[in-house]
Amino acid sequence: MKPLDPRLLRYARAARGYLALTVALGLLTAALVVTQALLLARVLGTAVSDGAALGDGAWSTAAPLVGWLAAVVLARTLVTTLQERYAHRAAVRAIGELREAVVARAVAQGPRRLGDGRGPHVVALATRGLDALEPYFVRYLPQLVLAATVTPATLLVILGQEWVSAVILVAVLPLVPIFMWLVGRLTQGRSERGLATMQRLSAQVLDLLAGLPTLRALGREAGPAARVRSLGDAHRRATMGTLRIAFLSGMVLELLTTLSIALVAVGIGLRLVDGHLDLVTGLAVLVLAPEVFAPLRAVGAQFHASTDGVAAAEAAFAILDEPADDHDGTRPAPDLRAARLHVEHVSVASARGLAPHDVSFTLAPGRVTALAGPPGAGKSTTVEVLLGLLRPTTGRVTLDDGAARVTVADADGAPDVVRASLWRQVAWVPQRAVIEPGTLVATVGGDADARTHAARVTGLDAVVDELPDGWDTPVGRGGHGLSVGQAQRVALTRALVGDAALVVLDEPTAHLDVNAEQVLLQTVAALREAGRTVLLVAHRPALLACADEVVEVADLPADVTAAAVAP
Repeated sequence: MKPLDPRLLRYARAARGYLALTVALGLLTAALVVTQALLLARVLGTAVSDGAALGDGAWSTAAPLVGWLAAVVLARTLVTTLQERYAHRAAVRAIGELREAVVARAVAQGPRRLGDGRGPHVVALATRGLDALEPYFVRYLPQLVLAATVTPATLLVILGQEWVSAVILVAVLPLVPIFMWLVGRLTQGRSERGLATMQRLSAQVLDLLAGLPTLRALGREAGPAARVRSLGDAHRRATMGTLRIAFLSGMVLELLTTLSIALVAVGIGLRLVDGHLDLVTGLAVLVLAPEVFAPLRAVGAQFHASTDGVAAAEAAFAILDEPADDHDGTRPAPDLRAARLHVEHVSVASARGLAPHDVSFTLAPGRVTALAGPPGAGKSTTVEVLLGLLRPTTGRVTLDDGAARVTVADADGAPDVVRASLWRQVAWVPQRAVIEPGTLVATVGGDADARTHAARVTGLDAVVDELPDGWDTPVGRGGHGLSVGQAQRVALTRALVGDAALVVLDEPTAHLDVNAEQVLLQTVAALREAGRTVLLVAHRPALLACADEVVEVADLPADVTAAAVAP
């Protein structure tokens, strides 16, 4: 990433105001630095010219200068404090906006792109990864602005005071960014590898947690520990390698600046002895010389503290610059209680071919439709297309309420329907339910009577009786742990309590035993009795038998597809 990437200002609005304030404070700091150096030189020059000890007459001359000098030092302190306080608030807002943009773009890209193993990487990036941008905003960016304002200002003042010292500083100054660039090239790869290692570690831990019930059932829960430990050690080694280079670059910068300031001091001393330079001018140049390099040294020191954040920003921009899979429509979805949903010759291309291939059916209000087919045929993919989460390769999905027919997903263009208006009318129970943090009563919703009746139908009432605080027990992350089957019962209860016109059950028996099949049959019967439209993705015969219509979903392997299009 560039020192200041324009994309950061585009995706994080808080960074714009922060940058403007930082530039203004940088200009003010440059003026204060120059003023402080000139005042300090004048005070010291007056003290030396009037004697080693300040008498009454000398003090009356120097007192106003000392007062102004104290005021300038206080002003610099206030400016620095203001900048640091605002920097932390702006960093939090900017990182939050960038995180929201990454999550929104990941959602807009659809589940297919996140289903290829990128999901855990996006999670790691949107959480701990982007938090590494705080050092960039708080420490690196302000010093970068000071390097662009204080360094030129002090050089111009030195040039006006004594041109020989200015020539020495200008000759040495380009070496500093050259060495910073060389070291930056070395650390860039290490920072990117460190971020990649953290993402792999996060993905490994998430996969381990997701499959922990299966591993425990097989007695293999301790197996992945060595792999997680290896990734952690790799992340530690990458971080320590970056720090070693940071210390090395700091030593190089300190050596360059020390030698250049020493050259300026020796030259000033020789010209003072020869009488070619007055004391006040020499002192002013000597005080200003370190200020020329101070912002550059600070940039070099803070650059390495921000490299992890810069690598995370690059990864975020890689996601944000990718086009979304589809565009949203402009028309609200019709009422699903009175509209028919038509799936017309839908096919979706994948690495294995077309899954599904040429599937067509109609969801009529109040009816139960089941999708059946072998694993990998594209049943869940069909549901994603039907809900507008995925654009089909061929075919389309439409809604018809008798007055108008609008598209939900279309292979040939953008849909007509605003997807959010459709999703508000849908309850979706996926294969693995996700329970948001909160109490169980807040998660399920509904009034007490409806909640109690639905829990009796789905078998959640037995789970509630075992919880320490009943319906008021916190669940989800940070709350009481629920098994996969218990979480599935919570999701079924929530769908039954809600008023969504369309209920999609994506293989609800995947994590329940055979004895719970009767519970699911009762749930479907209750939904039908309430006049709700139900779409089942199932493979058990009993569940398929309760459907009003069973649609067979099939795929077309890649070799068959290639043979079909071959000349």
